[in-house]
Parts: sequence; C-alpha cells; structure tokens
Amino acid sequence: MTSKKTGYLLGAVAGIGVAAAALAATDVGITLAEKSGPTMPVIRASTAPIFAPPPGAPLSFADIFEQVSPAVVSVNVKSRADANVLRQIPGLEGLPFGIIPRAPGGGGEEGEEEQQGPTQMSAGSGFFISADGYIVTNNHVVENAEEIKVVLKDERELVAEIVGRDEATDLAVLKVKGANFPYVSFENDAVPRVGDWVIAVGNPFGLTATATSGIVSAYGRDIGETFVDFIQIDAPINRGNSGGPTFDIYGRVIGVNTAIFSPSGGSVGIGFAIPAATADTITKQLIASGSVTRGYIGATIQNYTREMALAQGLGDQRGAIVSDTVPGGPSARAGLQPGDVVIAVNGVSVRTSSELTREVAKATAGDTLRLDIIRGDARRTIQVRSGVRPNERELAANDNSGGPSTPRGQSPAQPAAPQVLGMTLAPIDDAARRSFGIAAEVRGVVVTALASSSDAARKGLRRGDVIVRANSRTIAAASDLAAEVEAARKAGRPSVLVGVSRDGRTLFLPLDIAQ
Repeated sequence: MTSKKTGYLLGAVAGIGVAAAALAATDVGITLAEKSGPTMPVIRASTAPIFAPPPGAPLSFADIFEQVSPAVVSVNVKSRADANVLRQIPGLEGLPFGIIPRAPGGGGEEGEEEQQGPTQMSAGSGFFISADGYIVTNNHVVENAEEIKVVLKDERELVAEIVGRDEATDLAVLKVKGANFPYVSFENDAVPRVGDWVIAVGNPFGLTATATSGIVSAYGRDIGETFVDFIQIDAPINRGNSGGPTFDIYGRVIGVNTAIFSPSGGSVGIGFAIPAATADTITKQLIASGSVTRGYIGATIQNYTREMALAQGLGDQRGAIVSDTVPGGPSARAGLQPGDVVIAVNGVSVRTSSELTREVAKATAGDTLRLDIIRGDARRTIQVRSGVRPNERELAANDNSGGPSTPRGQSPAQPAAPQVLGMTLAPIDDAARRSFGIAAEVRGVVVTALASSSDAARKGLRRGDVIVRANSRTIAAASDLAAEVEAARKAGRPSVLVGVSRDGRTLFLPLDIAQ
C-alpha cells in the first residue's frame, strides 16, 4: 500500500533484483536503534559476576520461537517496475524522454515494454493461519505481483495465489495448495499491556526465520491509515519483515507488521503492527468473498478540534465536523448538513474523524446508523441508512477536488470591498466565477485579498477561496461574516469557525478574532 503520510514507510519489503536495470529498492531498509533499558542487577558468586534478568523478563524466547517459526514464510514476488521510477535512476535521467531500457526478451508492440518497465523481484513475510494453506501478508507486498512464491522454514517453495486484498488496511490473504501446514492464530481477547514483551518473526533482508524481541510501546497510534489503530512496538522491524507476525510470549499473534516511522529514511526505533482483532476480521472477509465491504454515509469530514469548539462556545467538545455531503448520498438524504458535529455513532462516542469512519465502516448496506450531532447550539439525533463504501480508487476518482489549485485569473474590480478579519471579501458574480474558477453551485463571498499579518493568511487562506459558513450560519454577504465575528466577540470567544470552499471541497478553520 502506498504510504500517504510524511515520515511513515510502508514496506519493509526487501528488493532482491531488477532485470535489465539497476533499480534502487523502493522500500528503505531499516535497522532499529537499540533499546536502552534499566541496568541489570549484578549477583556475585565467588569472583565472577552473573547478570540476572530484571523481574518479569523471560529467561529465553527460544521455546516460543520453536513453536511459532514453522508457520512464518517468506513471500517472494515478481512484478513490473514502474517506468517513472526508472527515469529517476542515477545515470538514466539523461536518456531521451519516454525512453527506458527494455527488459531482455521483451516482445509485444513497440513501446509496450518501455511503458510497463522490466521485471523486478521483492520479498516480504507472511504466516499461515490455517492448516489448509491460507497465508496472511501485507497488501503492499503483493499488490502488483505477477507471480508469487512462498518459501517455508523447511525450504519448500510453493506457488501462491491471491485470495483477496484490502488496500484500506494493507492486508492480503494468499493460498497455497497442500494440507497439514503449521499455523498460528490471532489473539483477540488477551491483549498485551504497554510494556509487555512481544516477538517479531520474519525474513529481513532475505534472512529467513529471524526473530527479534521488544515490548509494546503504545496502542491506538493514528499514522494516517483511516481503518487501523496501530500498535506501536520496538521489536526491530527491517526490510523484508512486512506482513510478518508479532507474537506475545505465549505464541499468539497480536499484530501484523506493516510500517515504521522514519522521518529521514533511516530507523528511529519505532514500528507499527495492525492489531490482531482488525486483521482477524479483515482476513475472514477476504477468505469468504475476496473483498471487504464497509458502511458508507457519503460525507466529507474532518477532526473537530479544541480550537473549533472554543470558537463555537463548546468547551472541550471533540468529534468530527461535516465539511460536505455527497449529493443524493445517504447523509444528504437523511438531512446531515455541513457544519454538523458528529459526536457518537449508535451510542459509541467518537472524538476524531478516523473514529467516525471506523464506526460507520462496521455497518453493512441497509443498516440504520444513529448519529448524535451538534448543530448550532442544539443536540439532535439523525438516522442515516448506510450504503456501501466505494474502494479507495473509486473514491479518489470521484474526488471533487480536481479543480484549479490556484485562482485562474485576476480579481475583478470591486470598489470599496469590505474587509473582515484581514480578508477583502466580494460577492460572487459571473465575473468572479470566471476569474477564480468558482463552481456554479458554490454560494458565499470570495476572498480577493488578504492582509499578510492576518490569522487567515497564516492558516493558508488565499485569493479565490470562498467563505460559505461561519459557525452555523450560511454566509451570503460580507456583512453576515462580520455579524458572526461581532457575536463571537460579545460572547467572549477567541475565534470564529468558518467554512472555506476551495476546488470543490469545504474545509473548516477557526479564525482568531482578537485583532
């Protein structure tokens, strides 16, 4: 799965080689820093010091490793190299545009091989979850595979087929022919505590059946993947460990290794695993149907922050604020509106947009979801009938943010344009729509200039942005925004929450009014 977040590397996948071109590995090899720990107590017998383990530490992980390692496999993948990556290889960048090396024996139409790129080999890890040959690994290990072979601890090599993949959680299930394979099980109930020992087993750098140990460092890590609350561990995860299991000290699978934190490309000793409960649910769906279905309400949401809550006089309230609804979608039909703050789904509190998405995703098509919301000063409940969430590529294709990233023209002349919070605002007429590329359905006031010292400028607003809402009020003129600012000042609030439309999408921002 391609990483969408800065500093996080999905893919402890070891690149083995590339035919016809010296491709650099796309996944960075990681060596975690050694974990510092408390000094071991020294027990002296005669004159030779003996180091005893600290209280709670196992004397050895050997018995656990012997028990679980036969279930762990190496996943070797043949795929096609990205032609765009080839053009970035040192020494090839001077070649004429569109020309890349041809793989040996490449056939087909002229230029076909150039666009596909040569074959490359990579490797990750996986593990059996059943005696009849089902294997769990990461989606990003196999998503572009043309051929997959798994190598067992006893050195048997078996051809594997993809049963199903789920890009949203970076999980995939493979199947090999045969029976009586050693396997391990997910542990959904006995969850290790932060500080408890864990063991990662995999095939880093092609070194099969390698064990590393550490502790659970934290739970509930949000690294930008909507459907997973990651476990943070400090057991070393290196290139080739992707898709391998993390065990507790009883040999139960508590996670699937998938990512590291690496702001510089090197290791800082922080790894992430998909929790067993998530992996178990997803893999069962993949085995049953080859795909995963999730609930969908058709709304664009963002985190409702403390600063936003203060702007609306809601104290420390948390939740997810609705930026937009899909026309004709489940939310729009149920009456959910931009600016609504969702605070619970079916009685389960949500504090972030990710938590809301996960709760909605648990539904199946046709289920009724009870959303507790705050609209203005009132709390109410809305019943939304769930649809089926499109896959990630369909969502990206339907994203309505494909408009211009900057205004296409100059601002039309606006005599004596009013200013509010350092923003010069103008009504949206036909000339403004043409000049700034504003869609016909967008209503509000357009920003034609900003004071560089304003909070709006500091928070990234720019010419051509449209102010569509302020708190719970729809904005039709600059005077509407000015009135909301004045009301916020009288109420002693530090800011006003404005909805900003840009490129067909709406984003809510709290703007400081103390200026």
